[in-house]
Amino acid sequence: MNPTINERIAALRAYIASKDIQAFIIPSTDPHLSEYVASHWQSREWISGFTGSAGTVVVTAGEAGLWTDSRYFLQAAQQIEGTGIVLYKEMLPGTPDIPAFLNSRLQEGDTVGIDGKMFSAAAVEHLQKELDKSRIHVKSIADPMQLLWSDRPAMPSEPAYVYDTKYAGKSFAEKLTAVRKEMEAAGAEALLLPALDEIAWLLNIRGNDVHCNPVAVSYLLVEKQGVHYFIQPRKVTAGLASYLNANGISVHAYEEIEDYLRNLTSRNILVNPAKTNYAIYSAIRPGCRIIEGASPVTLLKAVRNEQEIAGLHAAMQRDGVALVKFLKWLEEAVPAGRETEISIDRKLHAFRAEQPLYMGESFDTIAGYKAHGAIVHYEATPETDAALKPEGFLLLDSGAQYLDGTTDITRTIALGNLTEEEKTDYTLILKGHIALATAVFPEGTRGAQLDVLARMPIWKRHMNYLHGTGHGVGHFLNVHEGPQSIRMNENPIALQPGMVTSNEPGVYKAGSHGIRTENLMLTVAAGEGMFGNYLKFETLTLCPICRKGIIREMLTAEETGWLNEYHRTVYEKLSPYLDNDEKEWLKEACKAI
Repeated sequence: MNPTINERIAALRAYIASKDIQAFIIPSTDPHLSEYVASHWQSREWISGFTGSAGTVVVTAGEAGLWTDSRYFLQAAQQIEGTGIVLYKEMLPGTPDIPAFLNSRLQEGDTVGIDGKMFSAAAVEHLQKELDKSRIHVKSIADPMQLLWSDRPAMPSEPAYVYDTKYAGKSFAEKLTAVRKEMEAAGAEALLLPALDEIAWLLNIRGNDVHCNPVAVSYLLVEKQGVHYFIQPRKVTAGLASYLNANGISVHAYEEIEDYLRNLTSRNILVNPAKTNYAIYSAIRPGCRIIEGASPVTLLKAVRNEQEIAGLHAAMQRDGVALVKFLKWLEEAVPAGRETEISIDRKLHAFRAEQPLYMGESFDTIAGYKAHGAIVHYEATPETDAALKPEGFLLLDSGAQYLDGTTDITRTIALGNLTEEEKTDYTLILKGHIALATAVFPEGTRGAQLDVLARMPIWKRHMNYLHGTGHGVGHFLNVHEGPQSIRMNENPIALQPGMVTSNEPGVYKAGSHGIRTENLMLTVAAGEGMFGNYLKFETLTLCPICRKGIIREMLTAEETGWLNEYHRTVYEKLSPYLDNDEKEWLKEACKAI
C-alpha cells in the first residue's frame, strides 16, 4: 500500500465533502491549459503518484480513477499500484469516459467539483451537457490543493528574456501587424491569448518557467490600439522592461487579468473557448461580444518563416553531430558492461551541451532498454535503471533546445543479437516511416488522411500503436505544438508549406521490446498537378538509422532507395564536422544496403 497517496485522497474526500461536492476532477494542466506544466500545478501527479504528462484523476466518496492514453498504460499501472486508484485506459473498447463514469456513480442532484482554471470553457460546457443527462451539476471552486498540498512548490519566478529577431525571423511589430490583420478579418477589436507558446512567439520573448519548454507564465491581450501583458513583476528584468516599453506593450501583474477582463471596454473579443480556462472566460465583461474562434497566432506560428527554417536546418546539423559522436561512443561502450539507461542519458546530454547555441533538452530523454522500450514514455529511475548488454534493442527518444531550433528524434538501436520477431517489427516500422516520409499529397490534405500510410505495414500484421504518428514542433519553443498533427483522430487543420511535423510510427510489446523511428519533417511544395498544387515532406533530422535490425528482403526497391539517399545526405551534411575516426564510423553507419 501507499499510505501517502491514500492519505492525500482521503484529505481531498474530506475537503469536497465539506463543500457538499460528491466528486472532484483533477486534470494534468495549468491555467494556460499547457501539456507540460510547472511543478506548482502538478496536482494530478501529487494526488496519484503518476508522473506521466497526460492523465486525469477523478475522486468520489468511494472510488478514485486515473484516465490516461496508451503512451502511459504500463507506466501508470506500475505507479498507481497499491493506491486504490483504478486505471482507465482511454480509447480502448469498454473504457467509460469520465462523464459516463460520473453518470453511473453519482445521484440526481449531486455536484461535481472542478478548479475552473484547470479546464477550458469548452470542456466545462461539454461536461455539464453530458452530466445534465443525470441532472448532475458542475461547480467551479477555488483550487483545494492550496490547502491540502502543504509543501507545494511556489509559482515559477525565473525572469523572462527577449528572443533575438535574428533567430525569430520576424520582429514583434511584424507579427503584431499580421495578427491584427487577422483580428480585423474576424471582426474582433481584442484578442485574448492564454497559451504560453503563442505569447512567447508573438512577443519574441522566452522564459524558464516550464521544464524543457522555454516559456514564461503570462497572459496577453491584444487590442486595436494597445497590447497588455500580464506577468509577475519580478519576472520582468530591466532589459525586458525596456523592450516592452519600446514596443508599446503595457505590463500588468499576472493576477490582474480577471479584473481587467471584467472592465474591458472593447466590445468584440476573439477567444478560443477550447484554449481558454473557464475562470478566465467567465470573467469577460458581460457587455462584450465574444467571438469564438481559433487564435490567429496558432497558424501563423506553425508556418515557419525563411529564417526559422534556415535556423532549424543549422540546429539539426549540430544535433546530428552530437548524436553521431554519442552513437559511436555507445557502440564502443556497451560491450564493456558499465553503461545503464541513466548513464547514457547523461552522456548524450554532454555531447549536445558541447554544441553552439545549445539551451537544454526539449524533453526528458527516454532511454528504454529491451522491455523498457515498450513503455512509450518510460523514464529511468535509480530503481528501474537497466544495465545495457550487447544484445536486444535500446529505444532512445531525445531532443534539444537550440536558440535557432528545437529537435526531437527517436532511434531504436540494436546493441547486439536480435530475435527474428524484433527484426521483423523493426523493419515494418521502418517501412511505415518511409511511406509517410515519401508521401505526396494535394493541398488541403489533413494529417488524419496520411496517418494510414505509417500504420499500414503493421496493420497488415494485426498490430497497431495508439499514440499519434506526428505532432507539430515549436521553434525554440514547446516540443509538442499544434495546430497540425498526423494521427487517427480527425483534425481539421490542413498541412501547409512551412509546417514542421514529426514522423514516428512505433510498435510496443509489453515485457519484450519497443520500437520507434522518428524524424522531423518540413512540409514543402511539390509542384502543380491535377486539380491544383501538391505538397510533400522534406526530412530535416540528420542521424543514421540503425541498419542492424533491417530485414533487407522486406524492403521494396523504392524503400531501399529512400534509406540509401537519406544516409548519403546524413554523411554529406555531418562528416565535415567530425574527426577522422568519427567520419569512418559514420561512413560505415551510412553504408548503402
